[in-house]
Amino acid sequence: MKICVAGLGIMGGSLCMALKRAGYAVDGWDTSPLPPEYALNNGIIDGIVNGFGSYDFVFVAAPFEATVEFIDKTAFKTGAVVADICGVKKPIEAVIYRKYRNFSYVGCHPMAGKEVSGIQSACADLFDGRSMVITKSAETDPAALDTVRKLTEDLGFGYIVECTAEIHDKKIAYTSQLAHVVSNAYVKDGEMDNCLGFTGGSFQDMTRIAGVDENMWASLYLANGENLCEKISSLIASLADIKGAIEQNDEEALKKILARGRLLFEDGKKRKTNSDIFVRKLR
Repeated sequence: MKICVAGLGIMGGSLCMALKRAGYAVDGWDTSPLPPEYALNNGIIDGIVNGFGSYDFVFVAAPFEATVEFIDKTAFKTGAVVADICGVKKPIEAVIYRKYRNFSYVGCHPMAGKEVSGIQSACADLFDGRSMVITKSAETDPAALDTVRKLTEDLGFGYIVECTAEIHDKKIAYTSQLAHVVSNAYVKDGEMDNCLGFTGGSFQDMTRIAGVDENMWASLYLANGENLCEKISSLIASLADIKGAIEQNDEEALKKILARGRLLFEDGKKRKTNSDIFVRKLR
């Protein structure tokens, strides 16, 4: 199987390194010539892509808008499998499935990453033990899905999670995008200055992902705007409840509010079955 990765940032570079670790040959491509040159010189890829018409499998590791344009307009080999790793899925499916394609599309989203960027930060073990979300629909080719599953296991992932694009986008609005929004908003308080000596684990947890790349995340927020705004509104309402109880100096009300959050958290940690989401442990 002839494989390439389009987009050689930290995620694309790590895909290349993990694929090579698993014994695959992999070529790379980027809109800038510098990442492919770096990747080739450092043994991250075996060659630089010059046209995608000969590849059996193409991983697309690019920002949302670039991903949509690339998949929509690139000439792929007939029968090829094209899999993106973008953070939203439904808008991409909407573009791809609006007309006939000579390739099979499978949406993927690795639940992995770092707070740094660039191929220089790529590593072969970035995905080890993590979850790969694979989205599928009535249009998804079963053989292509099996190929993605096999590569996911070979890449070192610990779990495969399968669901529809709609479920993926709703879940990601809560588990990823809302967390980034909250962290970004949290650091805008004036007390952020001169915090040395006052911080512990909770502060680190709250601020770790505040430094988002606005060029990438803004488009993801907008692409998943309805789901994300719903989660932001829910968070604002919960904060207002806590604030109201504190302002009214109502300790009993505050205890009830906090207890409800604790109980929901403890209940949420318990593994639950959902017929719309399939989870498989790989290792």
